[in-house]
Amino acid sequence: MITVVGIGADGWDGLPAASRRAVEAADVLMGGPRHLELVPTEAERVAWPSPLLPALPELLHEHAGRKVCVLASGDPMFHGIGTTLARLLGAENVQVLPQVSSLSLACARLGWPVERIQVISLVGRPPEALHAAAGPGRRLVVLGADADSPSVVAGLLTQAGYGPSEMTVLSDLGAATEDVRRATADTWTGPAASPLNVIAVECAAAPGTEPLSAIPGLPDTAFEHDGQLTKREVRAVTMSRLAPQYGELLWDVGAGAGSIAIEWLRVHPSCAAVAVESRADRAAAVRRNADRLGVPSLRIVTGRAPDALSGLPTPDAVFVGGGATAPGLLERCWAALRPGGRLVANAVTLETEAVVAEWYGRLGGDLVRLAVQRAAPVGGFTGWRAAMPVTIWSVTKGDKQ
Repeated sequence: MITVVGIGADGWDGLPAASRRAVEAADVLMGGPRHLELVPTEAERVAWPSPLLPALPELLHEHAGRKVCVLASGDPMFHGIGTTLARLLGAENVQVLPQVSSLSLACARLGWPVERIQVISLVGRPPEALHAAAGPGRRLVVLGADADSPSVVAGLLTQAGYGPSEMTVLSDLGAATEDVRRATADTWTGPAASPLNVIAVECAAAPGTEPLSAIPGLPDTAFEHDGQLTKREVRAVTMSRLAPQYGELLWDVGAGAGSIAIEWLRVHPSCAAVAVESRADRAAAVRRNADRLGVPSLRIVTGRAPDALSGLPTPDAVFVGGGATAPGLLERCWAALRPGGRLVANAVTLETEAVVAEWYGRLGGDLVRLAVQRAAPVGGFTGWRAAMPVTIWSVTKGDKQ
């Protein structure tokens, strides 16, 4: 059994009795150098190696059979080492003694309801994820990675059109050196008072900023593209057929601008996606779109399907937006799909439509054609201009298929 003790910036004095006893009883005390300096103990002190995660299993094996106590910031189960240890060792082999989290402390200082706050961590994660969280009236708590984190947050907010957002930077929460500084994102300057900081943001949009919803169907103008883009109305219907669920993985094959994979990831932070695109210039645009729209976790594979699909993790859903006529492509996608997974293919050309119709005849599913018309000037009047119709085939893989 490994014990994980949460410790605040106030150190030993702030620990409850049970946490103190766990530290005093340990043969080995593990944690970051800052945490190890906060407690008096005769135990062997082991500072975390860098990088930690690859070395952690061997480190734990090295000290097997000894009483190990791990020190962590605040609540070890809130973006902390406690969740990693529970995953590696099993929850039944890990005892967690939490302290108050930095989120709770920040909300207590500000009078914010914890249950209404969205949290973004910059610790070991791309900061561009902030773009998906920003929206008028939203309250965010950003866990800083270092003293420069407030400047990073301020820059991203201003870039996205949220420069007027109020930022409150709280450093060394719970310690005698606790510091609070306030400014709007577009006026913030300088580092935080300490590398240990959280940034509370009350989002406010600058005039002219168009808020982007988490509901699929972002404006086409939200994406950089060269015309290879699943258009807004078709994208919304396509996403409804893909039906993303918690923690699921999507293959976006023939990604173009990456709009389907990006919309999939914006549904929930637990979702994952791989965008497969044969052209390097389009793959580069997909990366820029993903970062700008707040989903830097998107994995991009540059290569031609079906060969580029080799070695990819098993998908829960597959979207084929281009290349459905390539020999073996739909066969490879269908074979890779897990039981209960969804395959959706869009067709614009007669050749692709013929392939899709053949598969529909073989496997069934749902076949629908969308015809979208948009109002446009006709001389001094207004008329309808039709976009090319799109045929959408969607099918769910049964256990015996």
